[in-house]
Amino acid sequence: MKVLIDTPIWSYAFRSGNEKYEGEIRQLISLIEDQRALIIGPIRQEILSGYSDVKKFEKIREKLSYFENTAIADSDYVRAAEFSNTCRKKGIQGSHIDFLICAVAHRVNAPIFTTDRDFHNFHKVIPITLYKGQ
Repeated sequence: MKVLIDTPIWSYAFRSGNEKYEGEIRQLISLIEDQRALIIGPIRQEILSGYSDVKKFEKIREKLSYFENTAIADSDYVRAAEFSNTCRKKGIQGSHIDFLICAVAHRVNAPIFTTDRDFHNFHKVIPITLYKGQ
């Protein structure tokens, strides 16, 4: 099963020397080795937007170039809006990009690998699956 990798997980791998995130980094490496890691354009953009140093930006861009963007369908934008409205009715807020991630993951039937607590709240009211590791 493919897994949609959210921005924080990629960031741990590219930036963090913190032992706290070793488990997430190992899981990401395993997903990459098994060719199960998915990325979408907005996540790629979020990752790259964190690098104002041109050399670092190019290094990360090069590493990410090995991962094809999972296509975003027009219907994903509508589903993202529906997910946003459903969550908002329950008092749960989120960003447009987060709900787009949820919509794409739902359509391609992929769990989301993230440490962003917002997704745990979304999971309570919309039909997404969160990756729990191996």
